[in-house]
Amino acid sequence: MSDIIAEPSFHPPEDALAFYEESLRLLKESGIPFLLSGTYAVTAYTGISRPTKDLDVFCKPGDYPRILAFFQARGYRTDVEDERWIAKVWQGEHFFDVIFAMSNGTIAVNDSWFGGDTIHVYGHEVGITPPTALILSKVFIQDRYRYDGADVNHVILKQSDAIDWKSLLDQMDLYWEVLFAHLLNFRFAYPTERDRVPGWLIVELNERLRAQVDLPAPRIKVCRGRLFSPRDYIADITQWGFGDVVGKGLEERHDPIH
Repeated sequence: MSDIIAEPSFHPPEDALAFYEESLRLLKESGIPFLLSGTYAVTAYTGISRPTKDLDVFCKPGDYPRILAFFQARGYRTDVEDERWIAKVWQGEHFFDVIFAMSNGTIAVNDSWFGGDTIHVYGHEVGITPPTALILSKVFIQDRYRYDGADVNHVILKQSDAIDWKSLLDQMDLYWEVLFAHLLNFRFAYPTERDRVPGWLIVELNERLRAQVDLPAPRIKVCRGRLFSPRDYIADITQWGFGDVVGKGLEERHDPIH
């Protein structure tokens, strides 16, 4: 395990800082495996610093109830926001997210995400999502209000040697077109850096695309766009007759902008 020093450039208010420090201390005390992700991991792997308003704590699905119970027993308020992927731990107005899967249900946190790099943050040394997992956590974040493609590109640019490309393909196997689209975006953004993506992977994905060209259209009419954005593909489900592969409520069209 290598050690990356990456104190965040954003300094939260004193009361929030105390909450983050204590939360990390308790998470470590619990002995339950967890990782920090989001801005903290992006900063560590790319050097890009930007403000963040909370902590994204990642854990395996079977561990999230244990984390909530551990904090609840110590007087913290807990909230299961969506049993498919996210919960929260609160103290007053401050909280941290407990994330155990992607919001569209495609990928769950698993053992391969653990055992990587660490950072020093808020007085603690904690693990962060490795580059492969960080990419997995971002490839489906594509809607009109947030698109994480630049983060994916920057992680590939700065951490290509550390990415487990075989594991990335295995975990994206059912969604290989999404992976291919990101890799093509990377090639476009950085034409001099194309060799950072293994040639065998481009060949493999291109062969899949070529094999698909002459296949008949699927018999079931579905819209997989809601894997990117439930709110941006509402009309497809409610007006145009496409099946919904996400299963999120249609009221999500009223979600506030984040």
